[in-house]
Amino acid sequence: MTGDNSSRENDGFQAFFKCWIAEQNQHLDDLVVASKAADYNGDLDQVLLSSLVERVLKHYEQYYNAKFQRAKQEVLSMLSPPWRSSLEDAFLWIGGWRPSMAFHLLYSKSGLHPEACFAELMRGLSFSNTGDLGDLSRCQLTMVDELQRRTIQEEKHISEKMAKLQETLADNPLVELSHLATDKMRKNNNVHEEGADDHMERVESTLASKQEGLEKILHKADDLRITTLKNITQILNPLQAVHFLIAAAELNLRVHDWGIKKDDATN
Repeated sequence: MTGDNSSRENDGFQAFFKCWIAEQNQHLDDLVVASKAADYNGDLDQVLLSSLVERVLKHYEQYYNAKFQRAKQEVLSMLSPPWRSSLEDAFLWIGGWRPSMAFHLLYSKSGLHPEACFAELMRGLSFSNTGDLGDLSRCQLTMVDELQRRTIQEEKHISEKMAKLQETLADNPLVELSHLATDKMRKNNNVHEEGADDHMERVESTLASKQEGLEKILHKADDLRITTLKNITQILNPLQAVHFLIAAAELNLRVHDWGIKKDDATN
């Protein structure tokens, strides 16, 4: 793939991302309206709330499906997206948000720290009904805790795979190629010297398998992200799921906005 093609496709995905963010803003408005209507009318149709939750989850799926297709062509830009701010980039885990963060978000909205939440659960204490996420039942908290443990384990497994792949950058083939390239540059400062194209072909061939490995790991990470969202919302009742998705959208959108403002201020 040429640099020009890669640049155009990055621009294309960036346009998609901007559109997706705008749609998330609209979904946030819809979620807030639904939550307020439910607070006003406790008999609000649960089917309508469930339908809204499903629509928002499909919007997340749309994003990850688009990432999956783009990663087949250029995985590196998906791991370090230029359309993300420096602030967002600093908190990325394999090209996106860390799945275990979803549980911290849930506990934050419930008004309890994870350790305190589960400790009170084990003591059999009940939680006050706040109409938000402070009314999780003992059964729900047990399910959330079990899901969190499984998610952290899978997250650790994916992180270990990434670490092993990153270490292969120092394997013998690339070490030899880097030495040969440096030696040629030292002897002859002509980057277009005879054999240079063949050398780059060997480099691209060696890197290809590593990029294929990155693509597989990114797909596993994205799959864990969307699976975690779905599993959490399945544990919650429809109104609780709406409140959770509101918090998720607010956090994503505001961090994105703050990051852009910080970048603009430093550029």
